[in-house]
Amino acid sequence: MAFLALGINHKTASVDVRERVAFTPEQLVEALQQLCRLTDSREAAILSTCNRSELYLEQDQLGAEAVLKWLAEYHDLNYEELRACAYIHEDDAAVRHMMRVASGLDSLVLGEPQILGQMKSAYAVAREAGTVGPLLGRLFQATFNSAKQVRTDTAIGENPVSVAFAAVSLAKQIFSDLQRSQALLIGAGETITLVARHLHDLGVKRIVVANRTLERASTLAEQFGAHAVLLSDIPQELVHSDIVISSTASQLPILGKGAVESALKLRKHKPIFMVDIAVPRDIEPEVGELDDVYLYTVDDLHEVVAENLKSRQGAAQAAEELVSIGAEDFMVRLRELAAVDVLKAYRQQGERLRDEELQKALRMMANGSNPQDVLVQLARGLTNKLLHAPSVQLKKLSAEGRLDALAMAQELFALGEGSSDSSADKKL
Repeated sequence: MAFLALGINHKTASVDVRERVAFTPEQLVEALQQLCRLTDSREAAILSTCNRSELYLEQDQLGAEAVLKWLAEYHDLNYEELRACAYIHEDDAAVRHMMRVASGLDSLVLGEPQILGQMKSAYAVAREAGTVGPLLGRLFQATFNSAKQVRTDTAIGENPVSVAFAAVSLAKQIFSDLQRSQALLIGAGETITLVARHLHDLGVKRIVVANRTLERASTLAEQFGAHAVLLSDIPQELVHSDIVISSTASQLPILGKGAVESALKLRKHKPIFMVDIAVPRDIEPEVGELDDVYLYTVDDLHEVVAENLKSRQGAAQAAEELVSIGAEDFMVRLRELAAVDVLKAYRQQGERLRDEELQKALRMMANGSNPQDVLVQLARGLTNKLLHAPSVQLKKLSAEGRLDALAMAQELFALGEGSSDSSADKKL
């Protein structure tokens, strides 16, 4: 029984690497099943977001390198390149890492609330794939409880600052008056919903939501008085857009250099501010080469969130302490569970010996034996049988010089309780 957490994130790998290691929602079930089939992983879950791709595993014997090789092969990556930016956490460290991630302590934006929901989704997908068993399942539940406690007992979740907020804050720095600006939002997921809310609260003149399905775009647009269009309408809307923020799950770029170049000509080279939050990227990197485009990726938001980090350091310290306690408590409970099978077998053995001696006593009573003699025989027989196997093993261990085992036996059987050290020594 061993836990393993490994992967890459915004601190160890560039967006160029992260987008190549990212899993699509459609890939996850098959990838999880393949991971368990081709490695020594008995249980597995995958968390894949714009900032990280992580694998959470339960193995009999830890084998991180084999898992990393599988990950590289799955995404057709060079193993050495992946290994150079990957991190590996084992057992207690793996448990603590998962709890830190779920609590937002390992996020680009410290304390971001979205990551907990993303981890819950990872757990749900792993259950769907049939790759979560009792051990990893317990770890996920402990992780969720730890994250909930961090949110409840610390100030880390107050006035939550998300990547979406950071993107809008960057737009505020560039545009002195957002109320005169028009915004094009590409996607209709949680991140774009947050972006729309922030832009709406700031009084942005016009907001357009573009999505693969018009129904989902309309549902989002209605909340903020925005307009809904299809992805195919982006070129026309781009002409009127001062702000473009994109976050989809597309595996291919949605917005190319040619389309932006054409829009700039019609805008008479009026600048466009763009933020590509998606991983893999929605906007071709070459778009950033255009003179009148200011293109930022999720990695460019570090400066924006620096103040967030400063303001939350006190809460972060308290959260780290709670996570450490949560991780330690989980490992203690897990080690206790490891004894359950042994205790069950020991109890079954004791009950079997009890039943054998009881049946023997009942037969003696039926044959007319003296009840007092029967009880004495029952007590003697049961005691001898219960002590036989431990006595044999202790003599064997003693002959082998295993004094540690003898000391453990004394503690296990509480031989020193209620007697002096000298009397205990005599008994041994």
